[in-house]
Amino acid sequence: MDVKPSKENDKDSAQPLTAVFRVEGTAATSKPKKPVTTGGTQEDIMIETLSAENASTYQASDCVAALRSDAEAGLSTAEATRRRQFHGYNEFDVAEQESVCSKYLEQFKNPLILLLLGSAVVSLLMRQFDDAISITIAVVIVVTVGFVQEYRSEKTLEQLNKLVPPACNVVRDGREHNMLARELVPGDIIVLNTGDRVPADLRLIEAHSMAIDESSFTGETEPKHKEAAPVSMRQDVNVENMINIAFMGTLVRNGRGKGIVTSTAASSQFGAIFKLVQEEESPKTPLQKSMDMLGKQLSMYSFGVIGGIFVIGLIQGRNVLDMFNIGVSLAVAAIPEGLPIVVAVTLAIGVMRMATRRAVIKKMPAVETLGCVTVICSDKTGTLTKNEMTATCVVTPEGRKAEVTGLGYSTEGSCTYNGNIVMGYNFQEIASIIEVGSVCNNSRLIGETVIGQPTEGALVVLAKKTGLDGCSDNYERVREIPFSHESKWMAVQCVNNGHTIFFVKGALDCVMDLCDSYRSSDGSRKALDGYVRQRILDGARGLASTGLRVLGMARGGNMQSLQLEGMVGMMDPPRPGATEAIATVKSSGVDVKLITGDAQETAMSIGAMLGVYRPTDSCLSGTQIDSMSDPDLELVIRQVSIIYRATPRHKLKIVKALQSVGEIVAMTGDGVNDAAALKTADIGVAMGLGGTDVCKEAADMILCDDDFTTMTSAIEEGKAIYHNITNFVRFQLSTSVAALSLIAASTLFHFENPLNAMQILWINILMDGPPAQSLGVEPVDDDIIRLPPRNVKQSMLTRKLITHILCSATIIVSTTLFIYYKEMSADNKITPRDTTMTFTCFVMFGMWNALSCRSSRKLIWELGLFRNKMFCLAIGGSLIGQLLVIYWAPLQNVFQTEALSLFDLLFLASLTSTVFIFNETRKYIELRSNMSDKKGIDIL
Repeated sequence: MDVKPSKENDKDSAQPLTAVFRVEGTAATSKPKKPVTTGGTQEDIMIETLSAENASTYQASDCVAALRSDAEAGLSTAEATRRRQFHGYNEFDVAEQESVCSKYLEQFKNPLILLLLGSAVVSLLMRQFDDAISITIAVVIVVTVGFVQEYRSEKTLEQLNKLVPPACNVVRDGREHNMLARELVPGDIIVLNTGDRVPADLRLIEAHSMAIDESSFTGETEPKHKEAAPVSMRQDVNVENMINIAFMGTLVRNGRGKGIVTSTAASSQFGAIFKLVQEEESPKTPLQKSMDMLGKQLSMYSFGVIGGIFVIGLIQGRNVLDMFNIGVSLAVAAIPEGLPIVVAVTLAIGVMRMATRRAVIKKMPAVETLGCVTVICSDKTGTLTKNEMTATCVVTPEGRKAEVTGLGYSTEGSCTYNGNIVMGYNFQEIASIIEVGSVCNNSRLIGETVIGQPTEGALVVLAKKTGLDGCSDNYERVREIPFSHESKWMAVQCVNNGHTIFFVKGALDCVMDLCDSYRSSDGSRKALDGYVRQRILDGARGLASTGLRVLGMARGGNMQSLQLEGMVGMMDPPRPGATEAIATVKSSGVDVKLITGDAQETAMSIGAMLGVYRPTDSCLSGTQIDSMSDPDLELVIRQVSIIYRATPRHKLKIVKALQSVGEIVAMTGDGVNDAAALKTADIGVAMGLGGTDVCKEAADMILCDDDFTTMTSAIEEGKAIYHNITNFVRFQLSTSVAALSLIAASTLFHFENPLNAMQILWINILMDGPPAQSLGVEPVDDDIIRLPPRNVKQSMLTRKLITHILCSATIIVSTTLFIYYKEMSADNKITPRDTTMTFTCFVMFGMWNALSCRSSRKLIWELGLFRNKMFCLAIGGSLIGQLLVIYWAPLQNVFQTEALSLFDLLFLASLTSTVFIFNETRKYIELRSNMSDKKGIDIL
């Protein structure tokens, strides 16, 4: 029964209601007797929204009156329309959808792409049309591949999020209607039943055995009991204790009720989180930063080439304009226009591979980010565990234990006590415990699906395994006292043969507070004194230390003197493969932090079982995080492996603390409150099955099956992508530097150019074409996951990589010049044979160089010669093309070549293999050196 706030109790009553609203006229304070209508004049009151904090402290009748509605008849259609014109629809203002054209043009905002476009313009102005056309084609291919893949990912996401348009039951014009939630306005009366999604923030007017799942907001897995009574203003009002508010987006798990809409859309609690997500900036991915840095480095080197050649030309007294043209031409040729194509194609292939592994990558560069991740912050429930509570043991107050077999919600399994199967009431001390869990229960089991709470579902399955699933039929339920976070227990009052019996289940210590006795093994009732109580609690802690959640079971004739029947231990088993996946990522230098709402003992046990927690690691509670300053949290966060009693609001603080100390963070989440943390993290990972739409929108990757093992595949894919891109850079820059050195040397020292324009164009096609592109699709190495995360602050052009490039280029240039000099010295003039030998020598060097660039770590026979089928086809096609250029008359005329003998080809093939032999020898020496270092470390 609602009671109006009295003047004598001002501290518990609300401030005058008119202060909460924007009023255009005089406020009405009496409750209307019919559907609210309006004449539509400017003097009418326009009702503002009412915050959840304020609404929770008012009587329900005061809220209805303040919002000028009627609890029975609701608003009139005309009044609802008028309010909608003021408030708008109950939906969020998202960023205006970009047109297809805008999304395509967005792909050009990349320093490397802009550098290539600048090169194309310079080539065009210098009438080097072949370069201009080839660069432009490369740019178009790159942006098209990137656009198509991201467009496909967006469409996949749309399919993932496509839900039935949310509808709700609304009282309008005195009748109940089913309509779209977007039509709601403040003051509407909503009818809620089990299974309904709450369409807006509601102040409950009625609540009958009502429990709402608020896990998406608070992270609390147990549904929260709701009632219509106001919250006292003496306590700190927050989301956790607003027991009379149903929040937008939450789910009614049990019971029914009625509420009045206090806030819609952006004014709701959901809207506040949505705004926070929009305000948080998504960081650039490490690959995007690396590409930006590489673009700047290549620009700097290009200007260096122009400047160097220009200065040498001035020293030689050559024409200034000629030297400038030569410098610009070489600089343009040095820019690897094939690199963006390789990056785009490699990322696209990585995204498609991940799609086959049940992961949707929303933005292509995000897939490579996982290869840089140093810390994964993972939820426990549903990600590392199956989210299926399973009863594993039943324990009497005297510590006698019955073991339960089977996993999940399958009824296959049994309960054994003293080596015998428990069935029915053959062991009364065990059956009495199971009976309490079965009677004090609101869940049902259909097949292997639980309708209701997971914990109660586990008790239903336990009753079925022991043949006690029908025991509740022996009792007539009179009333229920719902679970609340204050009491931490649930009770039902039943009648059996005229006798009243209360059945209670809940947190063991709270249940024991209601007990004055316990059931002994002989069935007698014994006093529950302090010593026995402590012994039982110690036993429960022992169960919790093994990862079990412990529920106490009691019964009795009145709630003040119950008899403790015993305990049930249950657990949410780890997902298959989760332990192995964690071990794999940790062996590669990636730390895993477990975030859970469980108690410390349970969290530590599950963490140890999964391989996340070691005795030397630290744990932090959500309460401790709340009390710590940002600098204090940054000092300890690296040593923490478990964050227990945590809620989604702690995640953003954890992410920022880890990023502040230089970590690259992946964060998993599924709730609305997780969205800001997912967007801030370097890689946000949303759950596809249990995740909310807001969470999926904020994430970079979506796990369609909510499985942590998919993260291992994603990390492996990310490392492979960067590895392949680096291999391409090694090949293209070594070949490019060799070609430029050859041309620059002949130009600066007045040699006749050994290669003509068409031959240079052909070499350029091979450098940027199929052989080069095929390096980007090299299959993932089996052991690449074991490599440590790459240093994102380190340039792609490391000193080691530059050394490798220069060594390969030196071999190519010196040997090619040797062939040129050898052929030319035979008759002291340049003939088609001389240029053909030089040209073919350079092309063959490119093929051998590409072969050695397939991996920077493994020798070719370890990789497998034919493992990359695209590479084999590319090399084969290039060699056939080269033979056609040499032997087919039409192409001989174009490229100014002549036929070579078989001996010439074999000689060149042998000579050019030196670059391959050198690189493979270098890899072998480095491999042996690394193995020796590892052995030395192991010995130490």
